[in-house]
Amino acid sequence: MESGFEGFSEMMKQGLEQTRKTMERYVDLLQKNIKASPMLDPELSKKMKGYTENNIAAVTQFAQQVTQAKDFQDFWRIQNEFMQAQWKTFNEQMEDLGEIVRKGASGLLK
Repeated sequence: MESGFEGFSEMMKQGLEQTRKTMERYVDLLQKNIKASPMLDPELSKKMKGYTENNIAAVTQFAQQVTQAKDFQDFWRIQNEFMQAQWKTFNEQMEDLGEIVRKGASGLLK
């Protein structure tokens, strides 16, 4: 007999697979737009692409971990660790991108 959490875990697997596919389409679209935009600084484009790929890898790893959770307590622990790591990564990425934009703007003003 399937416990409530096992059913939830299977539902999570299906939802995460759909999310993964959507994110792959998003990355494809982002890459096409980056290539088509001559206004974007090449360094900024490269960073954005790298960040997107790293974020997708982190979500994929999270999906693998969460589907192996044994119970809700384990699930919430995994999710909490993931969210903390994502906030830290997001802040680091925004600081880095902000520095690239500042450098680009100061170059235009010279």
